[in-house]
Amino acid sequence: MNILPQHTRHPREFEQNRFVYPVLSRRSRGISVGVNLNPDKVCNFDCIYCQVDRRSESETRFVEFDQLLAELEAMLTWVASGEIFTHPQFASVPAPLRRLNDMAFSGDGEPTTYRNFDVIMERAAALKRKLGLEAVKMVLITNATMFHRPAVERGLAILDQNQGEVWAKLDAGTAEYYKLIDRTSIPFQRVLDNLVLASKVRPIVIQSLFMRVNGVGPAVAEITAYVERLKEILQAGGQLTRVQVYTVARPPAESFVTALDASEVQAIADRVIAETGLSVEAY
Repeated sequence: MNILPQHTRHPREFEQNRFVYPVLSRRSRGISVGVNLNPDKVCNFDCIYCQVDRRSESETRFVEFDQLLAELEAMLTWVASGEIFTHPQFASVPAPLRRLNDMAFSGDGEPTTYRNFDVIMERAAALKRKLGLEAVKMVLITNATMFHRPAVERGLAILDQNQGEVWAKLDAGTAEYYKLIDRTSIPFQRVLDNLVLASKVRPIVIQSLFMRVNGVGPAVAEITAYVERLKEILQAGGQLTRVQVYTVARPPAESFVTALDASEVQAIADRVIAETGLSVEAY
C-alpha cells in the first residue's frame, strides 16, 4: 500500500461565500463541497493540530440558514456542471479528479453541535435530490462526541438514507494521549461508546491523525492501545468501512506540532492492517 499524494490547499472560504467552499480532496479523490456549520469557530475540542486559530475571533457569529442553502445550491450546480474547472484555481485538476464526490459537513468546529443538525441534514438531502445529484455522498466529519443526542441520531438516520458516510475521529488509544491531542473535558470513554453506538447501526470510517508533539511522535505503547480500541469496536459489533491514518498536511495553530514522515504513517497503517484486518488508507 502506498502513501497517497497530499493536496495541501484547502481554502476555508471561496470567493464571497461565508459557509460553503470547494476543496480538491485527497481522501475523496475528487471535489468535495465543504459546509461550515461552525463559522463562530466554537468547538468542543481544541485539537493541537487544528488549523483553526481559536485565539482570534471569527467575523461570522452564526449560521444564516437561508444563505447557507443558497450557497450550497449554487456551489453544487457549479461543480456538477464542470464549470469550476474553468476557474484558475481548479483549471489544473487532473481529469480523474474532475468529479463531484460529496458535500462534507465539517468546518471550523464540531458540526454535530449545531443546534438544528437534523434539520440541516434533511434540507441538504432535499437539495441534493432537487438537483438530481442522488449519487453524491453526504459526508459528516465528526469527533463523535454528540452521537448520543436525539437530534444527532435523527441526522445520522437522514444521512443513512441519502448516500451518507460518517468519518469519525479517533486520534488516541489512551485517555492521557487523547487529552494531550484533543484538549477537551469530554471523557475519552464517551467517544469510544459513541463510536460503537453509531457503527452498530451503519458502517463508519475512522479518521486518525498522528503527529510529532515537540518533535516526538506517538509512543509504540500508544499505537498498541489505539489498535486495541479499534479491535474493541469490532468486538462490540461495530462496522468499520476503513481507517484513514494520516498526518499533518496544513500548518496547525500550534507551532509545536509537526508532521510524521511517510514511513512512520505507513508503519502505523501496517500495524492496523496486520492486527485488525481492516482496510486502511495512509496519507
